[in-house]
Amino acid sequence: MRANGNLALPNHSNMPSPAKPPTRLFRSLMIQGTGSDVGKSLLVAGLCRLLQKRGKKIAPFKPQNMSNNAAVTLDGGEIGRAQALQARACAIAPSVHMNPILLKPQTDIGAQVIVQGHVSGNAKARDFHALKPKLLAAVLESFEIVGSNRDIVIVEGAGSPAEINLRAGDIANMEFAEAVDIPVIIVADIDRGGVIASLIGTHAVLTELERKRVGGFIINKFRGDISLFNGGVQTIRDSTGWPCLGIVPYFSHANRLPAEDAMSLDEFITVNQNDKSDIKFAVPRLSRIANFDDLDPLIQEPGIVVEVVEAGRPLPNDADAILLPGSKSTLTDLKYLRIQGWDIDILAHHRQGGVVVGLCGGYQMLGNTVADLDGIEGPAGTVQGLGILDVETVISRKKTLEEVKGSDNICGSRVRGYEMHMGKTTGKDTERPWITLEGGRPEGAQSSDGRVMGTYLHGLFTEDSFRHAFLNLLSSNHARCLAYEQQVENTLDELSEHIERYVDIESILDLSV
Repeated sequence: MRANGNLALPNHSNMPSPAKPPTRLFRSLMIQGTGSDVGKSLLVAGLCRLLQKRGKKIAPFKPQNMSNNAAVTLDGGEIGRAQALQARACAIAPSVHMNPILLKPQTDIGAQVIVQGHVSGNAKARDFHALKPKLLAAVLESFEIVGSNRDIVIVEGAGSPAEINLRAGDIANMEFAEAVDIPVIIVADIDRGGVIASLIGTHAVLTELERKRVGGFIINKFRGDISLFNGGVQTIRDSTGWPCLGIVPYFSHANRLPAEDAMSLDEFITVNQNDKSDIKFAVPRLSRIANFDDLDPLIQEPGIVVEVVEAGRPLPNDADAILLPGSKSTLTDLKYLRIQGWDIDILAHHRQGGVVVGLCGGYQMLGNTVADLDGIEGPAGTVQGLGILDVETVISRKKTLEEVKGSDNICGSRVRGYEMHMGKTTGKDTERPWITLEGGRPEGAQSSDGRVMGTYLHGLFTEDSFRHAFLNLLSSNHARCLAYEQQVENTLDELSEHIERYVDIESILDLSV
């Protein structure tokens, strides 16, 4: 792996020039936003499911994404979690080409750069901006691959095209739309306020050519009487010349779908804190929390409270179990965990008979030591772990990306999930593996007292039979209720119906080229 902007990039010397987009056999359009977290990902997922139900061969695409919530693909790579959900909405398998550039933040100024599903290196923010023109060829290649044998490709932008300080070499928004010559729809979030200013302001900072590329706007996350915003729509139309393609009310079941942004955890926990609980999980919110969608099935399960604990607060002493989630930088988060005093809370919880679960980076933290001698995930060094699992971890350059199946050795239930980690864990407690994978491969570890367990498997709790068996170990009062995967499918259907009700789909289809 190379660092500080000197990435190992794939060779795309045979790709056509971005100035002359190739003739395409599929139609496409791009959903951009006035900012981050305006609901672009959810709208794309809903549009994908809607068009799939109409019999269209549809596919999602996002040129560049920044997220530590990723999914493993069948072609042996990783993409942003949102694009995996969008692929599911299309009823197709996720591919590395649906999200060719994925940035996984490791520090406040740097990130691991994933190109077409595989690690190319690490880059600081300034270095990455210089690299973007070189990455455009990979993006264009992936776009053509995704569109092959598809009727329509729905493209999702990143952040906002109004961030003109980042425009040079842009591969995420307008420069990509220009390179492949596709129309753009701008989405704005009325729930956060300032929606009129955000749309008119976006129009003001775009170039004249970019303004003409915009085919209309959508107001998202509306609450209340839509007719009361008629004047606002007229003001936006008069100022921009863009037609309104829909005003979408707030979709109340959005929290039933896997989320990409860690900010979404706030909404989920607020909902579930009101539930009568049989079991309570405490989850420290690590500074580099990754693949936090591992929590989704637990959050959705009736009778379960998942309390995500913010910095500056102690872990609750009434939790039945503490769950350490994944981390993009295990050594950094071990230090962060100790700064918050959470290590003391975890050790006290264990001494008092509580259960502690570690997933991926959280699993590594439970051991005696974690060594990152080459500085792969951050500053090089070796850090003492929590010492409640007798294991040691060495971070390595080789990244494991694999979907797996097996059985849980505690409850005997079937499990499935995916591995996504850079490191190997060994030690005495691995002789008591938590899971046995297909082929007899042991995975994870258990402590001798059976109250501490860790595994590299993400997505472990999506399997209903395992989740319910595990929860019944914590409390015999818990009843089997949730069929998680079916709920995701039902929610995608509800989302598509919601969008069809409030968006001018025919006009959007007419826009696509």
